[in-house]
Amino acid sequence: MSAFTYVGKRLPPVDGEERASGRAQYVTDIKLPGMLHGKILRSPLPHARIASIDTSAAEALPGVKAVATWADTPGVSFGPIPAFEDWTILAKDKVRFVGEEVAAVAAVDEATALRALDLIEVEYEELPAVFDPVEAMKPGAPSINGRERNVVMPFSLERGDVDGALAGADLVLEEDYYTNQVYQAYMETMAGVVRPEKHGGFTMWLPIQIPNKSRLTYGKALGVRPEDIRIIKPFMGGAFGAKMEVDLHLVAAVLARKCGRPVRIVNTRHEDIVAGNPRVPMHIHLKMGFMRDGRFAAKEVRIVAANGGRTVYSPPIMATACYRVDTLYTFENVRAEGYAVDTNTVPTGAFRGFGNSQMTFPLETMIDQAAAQLGLDPVAIRRRNAVPTGYVSIHGWEVGSSGQEQTLDNVARISGLASRRRQAADTGPVRRGVGLAACNHVSGNKAFFPPFDGSSSIVRIAEDGKVIVFHGECDMGQGQTTAFSQIVAEALGARLEDVTVAEVDTQVSPYGLGSFATRGTTIGGMGVKKGADAAKELLLQAAAEHFGADILALDTEQSEVYLKADPSRRVSFGHLARGFIFTHGGLPMVAQGHYVPNTVAPDPKTKYGNVSPAYVFGAHVAEVEVDTETGEVRVTGYWASHDVGRAINPMQLEGQVQGGVAQGIGWALMEDMITREGRIANPTLLDYRVPGSKDVPRVTCDFVEPVDPNGPFGAKGIGEPALNPVPAAVANAIYDAIGIRFTELPITAEKVLAALRAREAAQRGRGGQGFV
Repeated sequence: MSAFTYVGKRLPPVDGEERASGRAQYVTDIKLPGMLHGKILRSPLPHARIASIDTSAAEALPGVKAVATWADTPGVSFGPIPAFEDWTILAKDKVRFVGEEVAAVAAVDEATALRALDLIEVEYEELPAVFDPVEAMKPGAPSINGRERNVVMPFSLERGDVDGALAGADLVLEEDYYTNQVYQAYMETMAGVVRPEKHGGFTMWLPIQIPNKSRLTYGKALGVRPEDIRIIKPFMGGAFGAKMEVDLHLVAAVLARKCGRPVRIVNTRHEDIVAGNPRVPMHIHLKMGFMRDGRFAAKEVRIVAANGGRTVYSPPIMATACYRVDTLYTFENVRAEGYAVDTNTVPTGAFRGFGNSQMTFPLETMIDQAAAQLGLDPVAIRRRNAVPTGYVSIHGWEVGSSGQEQTLDNVARISGLASRRRQAADTGPVRRGVGLAACNHVSGNKAFFPPFDGSSSIVRIAEDGKVIVFHGECDMGQGQTTAFSQIVAEALGARLEDVTVAEVDTQVSPYGLGSFATRGTTIGGMGVKKGADAAKELLLQAAAEHFGADILALDTEQSEVYLKADPSRRVSFGHLARGFIFTHGGLPMVAQGHYVPNTVAPDPKTKYGNVSPAYVFGAHVAEVEVDTETGEVRVTGYWASHDVGRAINPMQLEGQVQGGVAQGIGWALMEDMITREGRIANPTLLDYRVPGSKDVPRVTCDFVEPVDPNGPFGAKGIGEPALNPVPAAVANAIYDAIGIRFTELPITAEKVLAALRAREAAQRGRGGQGFV
C-alpha cells in the first residue's frame, strides 16, 4: 500500500475542466481597453540589401495608428545568447531569410493592418544566398553575418584514446546521417499582447517558456531595465521548445511604445512556420568501434548544423548533439567536432530533445547495425554498456539513480520483442519488422544558464485554509500545474482541492528559469516542495502554540494539523492562518523555499562538469509493416519503458510518452519542412503533414521507478526523452522488415520504394533474384 496520499496517483489535470470548457484564458483571449492589432511585413527574399522603405501610404490609411521600421527601434543588436547577438527587432539594412521582420503596422483591426502592409514599398537588392550549412562553410560562400566560413560556433571535445580504441576494435562502422528540419506544430501559434506603461516599461502577456530569462534579452533590445518589463504568462497551447525568445513580442512593444496603446500580434500558421524556430537540421558523420562481446570501444562524431539567418539556440543544441549521448552508455573513448553554421534559412531553435534527439537517431541505428553484424541480441548489446546507479561519466555527469537495464528488460518483455522478431513475415508484399532504441536525457541543464541553477516558491496559506503556490517555472500544457499541486499537497498535508498553483507573473512570482531541459518536475518540483516544507513548519509552529504541545508531536493531513498521539484532536489550516494574520497585524501566513542543486556549469575548455541533478533513461520498441509494392510504412505497435524516478502522476506520464511517440513517428516517417531556394514550400498544415489518429498505434507504457536522491519524492523528468528514441526505433524496425537501413529523416514511402527498386536492380545486375 502506498505511503502517499497524492504522489503516485492517477489524477486528472487540476486545470482540465477549465481547458475543456473554454474558460481557460490564452493570450488570444486577452482584450485590453484601446488595444490595437499588429501585423508584420516580412522579407520575401532569403538574402537582400534593403535599398529603401516607403511607409507613407500605409501611414495615411484610415485606421492605422503606427508604422514601425528599424528607425523606430533602439537600434541595438541583441540575442538570446550574449556571445552571438545578431538580432535586430526589425531589419536594419539587409534581410537574411524569407520571413525576417522588415516593418510592422498597428491598426484598429487586423484587416486594416493587413491592407497597410500591402502599401509599404520596400526596394530590395538581392544578394547571393546559401542554404545548406556544409556549402555555407566552403570558401567563397556568401557571408551572412560576417563570420569566418559562416561558422557561428565550433565545438570540440576528446576523452580517452579514440584512435587506439578504434584500431583495436573488432568491428568499425562509419556512416553519414541527416536529421531534417521539422516544425513543432503546437496548437497555439506565437502571439503577444503588450501594453506600454507610464514609467517607460511594458506589461506583456506572452505564451513563453522562459518568462524571467527572456526579460534580460528583451530589456537590452528595448533599451530598458529587465525590471521595467512585467511578463504575465496565461494558459499556453504547447511550445515544445519553440517559445523562448520571440521577435514578435518585441515588435509589439515597439508599436505599443510608438502609439501609446496596447498592441496584440498573433502569427498565422503560415507565419509561424516560415518565421518560427524549427528543429536544427544536422549532417552527422558517425564512426564507432565495437568489441566482439558487444562492448563499445570508441565513438567519433562530426556534426554540421544549420543555424539559419540569425542565432536562436543552434550553438548549444549542436554541442548537446556532440556529447549528451555519451552518458547513455559507459563510453570511455569519445571524440566530437561540431559546427553551427549560418544559412539563409529560417532561424533554428529548440524542439523537444535539444540536439539529443538528433544524435540518438544515428547512434541507436548504428548500435543496431553492430548487433546484427556481431550476431548479438539488440537488448544484450545495450545492457552490456548500460549505465548503473552511482556512475560518473567521462564528462563528470553524476548519475544518482539509473533504471536503464530495467527499461531495456521491461520493454523487451511487454513488447514480446524476441517472439515478434521470430514471427516477422518474410513472404508476400507486406513485411513486418520490430526495432529497439534506447535514450537518455537530463533533468535540468546548468550549462543553459550558468549564472544560477535551481528553483524556488512562495506558499501562502489564506485565512480560509486555501493554499496558493507562486513559482517562476512554466506550464506550457505538459501538466506541470497538476504535478506541482500533487507535490505541494503531499508535502504540506493539504487537500488537493485546497491547493492553487498560480500562473507566472514576473511582478510577484519568484525568479524561475522556466521550461527546458526536462527540468520542470525535478528542479521546479523541488522548488515548490521546499516552499511547502517551509509552510508546513509555520503551521506546526502555530499549532504547537494552539495545543500547547511540542512541534515534534504534530503532523498534518487533509488541511489539518493533528496530535500524533491523539489524531482526534485537530485544528484546520484556516483556523491557524486566521490566528496568525490577526496576531501579526494582517501579515499573511507566507513561507518561502528554494532548491539549489549540486550542479556544475561545464568548464568552457574541458566541457567537464555535472550539468544536471538527475538523469533519465528509456527504451522503446516499434513494430512496423512495410508495403514493398508502394513503400508505405505503417507503425502497428509501440511499447515504451522509461526511468522516471518516483512517478508523481502515472496518467500524465503516459500522456507525455504517447505525445512524444506521436511526434517521433511524424519526424521518422512524414514531417519535413521542404525548403527550395530558402523558401518553405509547405507552410501550412495542409501541406506540412503531422500524424493523425490513424498514423499512431496504441502506445503501451511502462515506468521504472528508481527513487532519485535529488528529485521531489525521488521524481525525475519525462518530457523530452519520450520523443528521443522514436525515429531510431522505427528505422530499426524498417530494417528488420526489409533489410535496408535508412540514414536520413524522414523515411518516406518514396524513399523506401526507391531503395527497394535500387536493390532489386542491383541484385538483377549481379544475376541474383529481386526482392519484390
